[in-house]
Amino acid sequence: MSEREDKVNNYYSPFAKLRHNWLVILSLIIFGRDVSKIPCFRNSLLYGIGGGLFCGLFRFMFTSHTLKSVNFSVYSFSFITLGYWIQCRYNYSKTKFEMMRLQEMLQNHAILEGTQEAEIIEKELGTRPVDV
Repeated sequence: MSEREDKVNNYYSPFAKLRHNWLVILSLIIFGRDVSKIPCFRNSLLYGIGGGLFCGLFRFMFTSHTLKSVNFSVYSFSFITLGYWIQCRYNYSKTKFEMMRLQEMLQNHAILEGTQEAEIIEKELGTRPVDV
């Protein structure tokens, strides 16, 4: 490593360690599972909190009923969080399934490459191998 890279690493390393320590302290474990590692959890909560706060404040500005505004805020938080969670997890599952399917197809293609079966499949599909 160069002298400049050493200076940069020495300058930022204490902050990186401090940030890592705070993340360990702030991690939330529910039923033995770290919720920061659950896909879509963080974004769902952030959108829900922001949307609930906005809806509650908006309702309070027009009605000036505190209790109704707070109730509306909680309901909005719940619906936004649940709606975003469902949509995000659906897209996550769909993408994960497509990636698994693509990986399997690539493995099968690598196994069949150069065999008679590959030639038969290419003739049936009307495709030819691409030279890279």
